[in-house]
Amino acid sequence: MLIAILGLDQHETGALAVTAMLRDAGMEVIYLGRFASPESVAAAAVEESADVVGISCHSWEYIHYLDDLLRALERGGERFPLMIGGSVISPSDKARLLEKGVSAVFGPGASSDDIVATVRKLAVASAN
Repeated sequence: MLIAILGLDQHETGALAVTAMLRDAGMEVIYLGRFASPESVAAAAVEESADVVGISCHSWEYIHYLDDLLRALERGGERFPLMIGGSVISPSDKARLLEKGVSAVFGPGASSDDIVATVRKLAVASAN
């Protein structure tokens, strides 16, 4: 699992918490950190052979970068399931993200059990 924060969003508490949660569940997690570009996320996903890519968001910058990120993740025939999570995701944003091809979306109040189960399911599907 690769986790990153796009653009100038500096809020990393959620990303660090999810990184720790997934590691505690026995997963290998690469935390790319803040200030990532769509291209750097895609390059790291390829380099690290990620099964799933997760974007943490606490501002609305992910909306600006989403199309570029999805294109970058699909270049060269690679396909990486993309998860987005954060405190700003409303039900209407979730529907819009899923329509665009995001594999899973977690907003406020998402349970750790749901997040871990979804990552496992996406990783298995990605490997097949």
